[in-house]
Parts: sequence; structure tokens; C-alpha cells
Amino acid sequence: MTRSRHPGSAPASSRSSDRAADRTPDRGGERSGAKAQHGSSPRPAKGGRPPAARGVLLYGLHPVAAAWTNPERRIHRLLATDSGRAALEPAFAAARALGLQRPEASPVDRMELERMLPPGAVHQGIVVDASPLPELGIEDLCNELEPEKSAVIVALDQVTDPHNVGAILRSAAAFGARAVVVTERHAPETTGVLAKSASGALEAVPLVRVTNLARALTDLQQNGFWSVGLAESGQSTLAKLDLTGKTVLVMGAEGSGLRRLTMERCDAIARLPTGGPVGSLNVSNAAAVALYEVARLRE
Repeated sequence: MTRSRHPGSAPASSRSSDRAADRTPDRGGERSGAKAQHGSSPRPAKGGRPPAARGVLLYGLHPVAAAWTNPERRIHRLLATDSGRAALEPAFAAARALGLQRPEASPVDRMELERMLPPGAVHQGIVVDASPLPELGIEDLCNELEPEKSAVIVALDQVTDPHNVGAILRSAAAFGARAVVVTERHAPETTGVLAKSASGALEAVPLVRVTNLARALTDLQQNGFWSVGLAESGQSTLAKLDLTGKTVLVMGAEGSGLRRLTMERCDAIARLPTGGPVGSLNVSNAAAVALYEVARLRE
């Protein structure tokens, strides 16, 4: 079907101010020639309070391994049990092959790690203290994707659960989406909980924060993107739309769904062909289905 713009989509220039003003990203990774951070933090005394984190605490095999081999991540320290260190050996080798300098692992026991993390955190014997990733704004994203004819972005309208956002990042990485856009307010911070749910995808798919989602959608539209909102009220199913070019899949929070202004900025509203006794999906499941559908239509 022909892509027609929603009449409410007014022109707007890209705005780098959508990035958070109070964040100071840590640019660049630790490559060969950089000073290694050996002994950056002492081993916490058993039964004592662990040293304060310098950045964000990531835990679990997949998130830590992905951060360890990401040149954009600055690693302050690694705390690991014997089994956790053994599980990370492939990541150690991969980082060396990339010429990355990383701190030596500090040996700890499981109880020491559990004192550092939220109750019930599945750390698998590994915790890394790392600086936040450099942030990408809408203007940066549009510039990066400008030469491409086809790309998919996911935009989330006030989705606040870090498990959902992490799972959506994981699906985005699996199906080739180029970024996940969230609002500055009413969206989770990039904590270890989110990173664990993303299972390493936080290192692969940029999480772009914007102050105004409706304005960000207009900016994307002015840069060649077609925005499709997902809602049960959609007259057409997603499969009937032309999703072969640059596309933004816009998804709302569970319960409230897409806000009115967000829907007005979308070029089309579509639904998934759900039915039966449970007619709706969790937002992360819906995102996975929608991303699969877009990938299938592009084959």
C-alpha cells in the first residue's frame, strides 16, 4: 500500500537537545596503548561493605561478556568467582584480540556479590563496574542512517519496566533493528536489571533518549522514516502495510497504550492479528512479533 503521511505531521528540524543535558557520556574504549586499570579497586573484606560503584554495575555472563568486548565501554573493575572467571575466558580472549586493555579480575565469593546487587539478581558469579555508554541523540541517529534505504527503529511511549525495555532491546538486536527510542521521563535507567534482561543487546543496539517523543517522530519522518503505531484499534494488520523502507514501530505502555499526541504523529496505526481468550500481548512480546513480521516482509 502507498505510504501516506498523517496530516498532523508538521515539519521540524532534528534536535540534539533531545539528549539529556545532565549526562556526561564516557567517550571511547580502552584500546591497545591505553593504561590498564589494574588494581582499580580493592577486594572488599568478607562481611564488609563493598566499595562504591564508579559507574553502573552489570552482572550475568551475557551482559558482562558483551560489555567486556565492547570498545565503547570503559571498565573500572571486574569482580568474579572462580566459576564466573572461567565462564568469561572466551570474552577475555576476544578482548585481547581486539587490543582492549581491561583490569584484572578481583576474586570474590558469591555472598560478596549478592551484597552489591538487588535481591534475587542472577549474577552467575560475575559483576562488572562500567561507565555508561556514549549517548546517541535523534540527530545523530538520523545522520547515521541517512544513506540507507531500509532501516527499522522501535520507539517506546512511556514504557517504564526495565525488564520489558531490556527484552525489547534483545528482540531488536535479534531482528536487526537499529535503535530503541525511549522518553527521558517515564522510562527506566540503564541499570544492571535492564542490561540483564537485554542479555548483551544493550551493547549492540543504541538506547536513544528523547525529551519529546512526538517531536522525535516528526524529526524521523523528516528524515525519511514512516512511523507505524501499534494499537488494538488499528484498522489494518501490520502485515498489510508497506514496511520495506525506513520504518519506526511505535509501541505504548501496557494498559494506557499510545498517548493521543503520539498516535497523531504516526503515519499509520496497525494491529497484530491476536485473538482468542487473551486478545493482547505484553509489550515486549508484541515488539518481538512486530519485529519478526517486519523482518519476514523484507526477505
